[in-house]
Amino acid sequence: SESIVEEDPEHVAAGMFEPVVEEDFEPVVEEEPEITATEDSAPIAEIEPEPVAESDDLDDDSESSALEEEVLKPFDKVYSLFPEAYSNAELTSHVTRILRDDFGYVKGNTLLATSLCCDEVNRPLEDDLRNAYGKNFNMGGLAGFPFGGATSFGAMAAHIPDGGACLVVYGPHVGIDSKGKVGTVERERKANGGSCCGSAVAASAYVDSVFKGEAEEATIPEDALDAQQYFVGSMLMPYAKRLDNALNRMHELPYALYDAQTDMMDRIMETSGGAVADGTTAVLGGIQINTPPGYTDYFLPLSFKLYDNEGKEVEDLIWN
Repeated sequence: SESIVEEDPEHVAAGMFEPVVEEDFEPVVEEEPEITATEDSAPIAEIEPEPVAESDDLDDDSESSALEEEVLKPFDKVYSLFPEAYSNAELTSHVTRILRDDFGYVKGNTLLATSLCCDEVNRPLEDDLRNAYGKNFNMGGLAGFPFGGATSFGAMAAHIPDGGACLVVYGPHVGIDSKGKVGTVERERKANGGSCCGSAVAASAYVDSVFKGEAEEATIPEDALDAQQYFVGSMLMPYAKRLDNALNRMHELPYALYDAQTDMMDRIMETSGGAVADGTTAVLGGIQINTPPGYTDYFLPLSFKLYDNEGKEVEDLIWN
């Protein structure tokens, strides 16, 4: 719903006080003496403006501009692990071309909605997509699960431009460090890297301990303090055996998370897809792949579907 902005009240109500008028009063204007140079007087010096010192903010802005202009390098280690992945730029190009040429999705009539993990390493993909479609509606939480649920989708649907459409992008993420190790990545301004996705790795360890009988399964929390992490572990639990059998658990983990998130996204579309007024909804799902600083990130598209305004799938758009 549109917010109502109230105007600030007048500080003094008009007409409360009558101005006092003094009659027959002429103000005396004192003329300033004209300053002239004489033969005995010193010339009038012009005052030079003091130089403005550059502030730290300017230095920060310059540094930010330099970073923005940095050309990100390809990270070839991605292809040995996820051979069908696309760089963020390639993905954005494919998606925008398909939706524009075949269905008329353009920046002026399309609302972007994302369900990606809150980790800051995932923002570059959102930035690229925002450049194509404008500001995004955020449905996502830990590990990329659409924790906004049916309510957030319904709210988002009410924001779609009149006669327009919506693009939803969702999925988990996984890091690959400079040595090619999966499940970890180096981060900017940190000497050592760490788990990526941290929430997913923690949930994987929890699921493994329950599966092997080393821990009891957690109960639904009454407090919202860490409820999202509970549900990440709970929704990953059905994939415990699959992860235990995997040759590389950290490589299999994002695929299991994708399947769990797709199940949730499908139920959201069934429940709230009809909230879209008169357009269509394109839903792109896959795995984000984070790389070391200085390299481009990637996305492995695993599904790309078009839904009508009743929440029913009408076309498969995947191009792989």
